[in-house]
Order: sequence, then structure tokens, then C-alpha cells
Amino acid sequence: MTAVQALAPAVPGRFGSYPPEEVTWLLTDLSAVALERGTEDREEAIQSGTHYSEMLPVEYQPDAAYLALFDAALEASAGRLADAVARVGELVWDAAAAQGETPVLVSLARAGTPVGVLLRRWFRASRGVDVPHYTISIIRGRGIDEVALAHVLARHPASAVRFVDGWTGKGAIQRQLTAAVAGWVAAHPEDAALDDRLAVLADPGSCTELHGTRDDFLIPSACLNSTVSGLVSRTVLRDDLIGPGMFHGAKYYAELAPADVSARFVDTVAAAFPAVPPADDVPAGARTPTWAGWAAVERIAAAHGIADVHLVKPGVGETTRVLLRRVPWQVLVRPDRAADLRHVAALARARGVPLVDVPDLPYSCVGLIRPVDR
Repeated sequence: MTAVQALAPAVPGRFGSYPPEEVTWLLTDLSAVALERGTEDREEAIQSGTHYSEMLPVEYQPDAAYLALFDAALEASAGRLADAVARVGELVWDAAAAQGETPVLVSLARAGTPVGVLLRRWFRASRGVDVPHYTISIIRGRGIDEVALAHVLARHPASAVRFVDGWTGKGAIQRQLTAAVAGWVAAHPEDAALDDRLAVLADPGSCTELHGTRDDFLIPSACLNSTVSGLVSRTVLRDDLIGPGMFHGAKYYAELAPADVSARFVDTVAAAFPAVPPADDVPAGARTPTWAGWAAVERIAAAHGIADVHLVKPGVGETTRVLLRRVPWQVLVRPDRAADLRHVAALARARGVPLVDVPDLPYSCVGLIRPVDR
């Protein structure tokens, strides 16, 4: 793909499995490139200094029993998810309205993409407004895709842009986004109104004001990989594949279409939207980030002799990711949240990973990645 082609909007229907009006993918198509590496090999490479964005994990294909857990989780949590979408949607709408704008959603691929689709549907259901929705790449340690960001800001005012993700863990992506926006604004002062606050369904790490809830509960889209995120891989940034002027890359797993539940996930949650926008019943000041999650992770890392906090993955979503595509050491579990963690237990049993009860855990669960020297 040439730089000129990469700067064009993603071609509707050519990438991802969502309807083209739901999301515009600002990604370079790397579907023909062999990027996957086995879990053990990939883990050793990451901990030896290769950046995680230079390769992809093999896509985990769940068995029927695990898919049944996903189905049960989706049915049980649809109403709670719909409420969280509505709540954070109202905050996003109000933040843009305060600037005299309607929102332009910029979700962070790929976990943020389904949430961007849901927010777009909420605005249509609650206000009859179709808002633009782009999805772009941000990579911990490497920053946001500035080519994609420039594409959005060439078409929309900075004051309208609202960044969207699925959930927070300890807050690494919020920190990366804050640094990226600060760098962008320093170089482009005309975009000083660009807001670095991440809008998420769940913020158990207490990293952002714009959240639907701070409860660490299961968001079923965390249970699966591409098959709940438009059949798109994690994003890739490698110098031999992504040149100047090109979007970060990703793969489209068209061959997994028979297992795709992306549409069912967003359809099920959207069908449970409240009839009227929920009132914001959070007390004044309670939305202010405390970064308690990051502090908790530092304590957990120290207690387990882990030097790198990035090997500690807090929360249901991040623990699930550890079990799906990293080399887990153990999973810390708060016993009173067991009912919300059946898929975590199933994955842990399948991989022979011990579950350790920790009654005073500040998250529902925490996944610990095995250091390669152990």
C-alpha cells in the first residue's frame, strides 16, 4: 500500500466485519503478512526487548464450552453494559456540547472499537443523530498513530474529538494518550482543544472522569479476540511494513467469519438501552481520577517480586488477555467475584494456571505474567 492509499479513508466493506456506516478503520491492511508467533516464543521475544506491536499472537479459537460461557455472560450483563454505554455516552455528549460540538468518536483499536459502535448507536437511539466514528491505533511505548489522527483532524474540529476505549486496567493507555495529545498539541497549537480524557465503559483503575462505572465487572467483548471486534487483529507497527505517511497496520481474519459474534454483541447490548438517558448520580468530585489502580499494581508487583509493572495485568479484561495471549504465571482472584469470573477460571484450568484467592484484592482479578527468568 502506498502512502497516498494509506491516507485515504478505509474502504467500507473491505476491512472488518461491521457495517461500513458503523466505523471507519484507519489502518493499513496487513492481512497477507505472516505476523503470528506462538505464545511461548512471543513472550520470550517481548521480555527480551522485541516490542509487542511487531508481531501478533495466534488467534485463540474457543471450544463450545467456552463459547457457552460467553453467551451466558452476554445475556447476564447486557442490561448492565447498556446502562454503562448510556452513562458514558451522556458524559461524552456533554463534553462535546460544552465546546459547541457534537461528538466525533475516535476509538482505540481494537478493544475500543465495539464501544465506539455502541456509543454511536446510543446517540442515534437517544437523539436521532448519526455521529462519525473512526478507529485508530495507539501502542503502549510507541504512541498514537499520528497519520490517522491527522486524517481525523483534517476533517473535524479538535474540540469535537472524543477518544474511546473498552476499559482501564492500571491506566497505561490513558497515560500514553495523555502524552500523545500533549505532544500533538505542542506541535499543532491550533488543536489545543483536543481532549486527552479516555471514555470507557469501566474504569476500575480510576484513571478517567469519563466512565460508565468503576466496577471491575466482565465486559463480554474481553472474552474473545477478533471474533468480537470486527474480525480485526491487534494493531501492528513495524518499520519494514509501515512507512512514513502510512497508518499503523492490522490483519482482517476473513476466514473466521463463521465464528464472528461482533454484530451479535453490539446488537444485544443496544437492544437493552434504557428508554431515557440515565441521570448522573455520581457525587460531585467522585469522578476525579485517583490512579488507585496504578498504586495497587505497584504494591502487587513488589509483593510478588516482579520488577516490571507491565507484567501485572489488573482487572477482568486485562486478566482475560493474559490468559488468551501471554504466558500466565498465576491469577489472583477476589473470592466474592467468582460468579463474574467463570470464563477466567475456564481459561486458567485449560492452561494449568493456578487461581489464588486474595480477599482484599482491589480488582476482581489480576493476571500475573511469568517473567522469562522463572
